[in-house]
Amino acid sequence: MIELPTDLPADLVPLSWLVGVWDGTGVIDYGDHALTGEFTHRVSFSHDGGDYLNYSAEAWLHDGGDGSGARTRLVAEMGYWRLSRTAGESDPGPGLLPPLASPVVRTADDVELLRNPEGGFDIEAVIVHADGVSELYLGQIRGPRIDIATDAVVRPASAKAYAAATRMYGLVDGHLLWAWDIAALGHELGAHASARLARAE
Repeated sequence: MIELPTDLPADLVPLSWLVGVWDGTGVIDYGDHALTGEFTHRVSFSHDGGDYLNYSAEAWLHDGGDGSGARTRLVAEMGYWRLSRTAGESDPGPGLLPPLASPVVRTADDVELLRNPEGGFDIEAVIVHADGVSELYLGQIRGPRIDIATDAVVRPASAKAYAAATRMYGLVDGHLLWAWDIAALGHELGAHASARLARAE
């Protein structure tokens, strides 16, 4: 059974089922980079009182079957997830600029007004990879399912070719299931990785 946090700002209630640390395994299969083994994956969603969730994730490929425990890090990423809402004068930014008006405390009724025509909520996720690739995802959350796609990908000249991605997350029988499709290394957008994660914390 999933216990939902009760101390979240109203803006984060639709995302509340994500909060926690999730561990599990998955498989990778993309173009010429098919792997027969599984990888381990750890994902964390947390909050610090802001109108966003903090996100971090790491994944490792276990090398060989000799029991040595050697691991190859596959990805380390971090970012922020939030409902799409136009910033107003009560919001800080850009940069270090303070708000120009008193803070607005939104209620569940205010958040309900943000529902899109499909009955979900539009969301934004900014994810930065350790290799310098930055992704801006746009999409929606509908109950226990999230579908997002890159609106922009920025990468340094030193990074490998990476053009676009989609991600799907879903809560199924208390587990976090996700799938990540990418367009990279000259390939079209296609299946890349998927995993099943259990709540660890």
